[in-house]
Amino acid sequence: MRLLDVTPKPFCFVNLAGLDINPGLDIGMKKWSQKNGRSQSGSWHVHYYVYPLLYWLELLTDFICLEPASFDVAYITEIDPLWQDDELTFLINPEAALFGNLIAHAACAADCVKSSTGLPFDELFWCAGCQGSMYPLNGNIQAQYGQVQGSVLAAERMIYKLHRELILWGTSGKDALCTKYPQPIIKKSQYRLQMTNPVATTSGKYACNPIGRSTNLWSAGKMIPTVGEDFGYLLWRKRNCCVL
Repeated sequence: MRLLDVTPKPFCFVNLAGLDINPGLDIGMKKWSQKNGRSQSGSWHVHYYVYPLLYWLELLTDFICLEPASFDVAYITEIDPLWQDDELTFLINPEAALFGNLIAHAACAADCVKSSTGLPFDELFWCAGCQGSMYPLNGNIQAQYGQVQGSVLAAERMIYKLHRELILWGTSGKDALCTKYPQPIIKKSQYRLQMTNPVATTSGKYACNPIGRSTNLWSAGKMIPTVGEDFGYLLWRKRNCCVL
């Protein structure tokens, strides 16, 4: 239903054949940098496209439940003042103060195991499974172990951020049978991410992964130095719908 660019380069549209745009503005220029020998800090931008693939392909006949739309660039984080500023981001995720402790972080270990073997714990909404914490809801990754892991976490945070801003709504479960409903707390099991760039994952057990699944299971060979350090992901969403 959506397509995501995840890139450290401002205004680099990965899924649009790597199109680079120079807006003439010095915004969004923060770069990811090495912290120590093992982990890195990361700063990522995300572009969010309307991309209702199943509707276009007409693979399903029940079009009442599908989203009729055309391709569009719906959100770019370079012009979002909250995306690279942790203090400003606190305005939309004040509850982050409750989860900056060892107990909350330890719970994410269980979410990592659960999401790597099946679906994540929706109750642990502050966890991004093996990727770490969902907070802050921006592109600043405090500790990333590889660029694939960092880019996945940035994409997952973007999805949560759009829920918090009521751009994305709930579409699964009995509450969604008649219509989509506001969902400011993300239901992680509702989504899957599938890499499109730089290496498209089109087959295999780990081609399309739930939020929080360990990237160690599928990230080998998915980052190409110099030419493949920007990433694209196709976002799949579960939708329950009742048609009379």
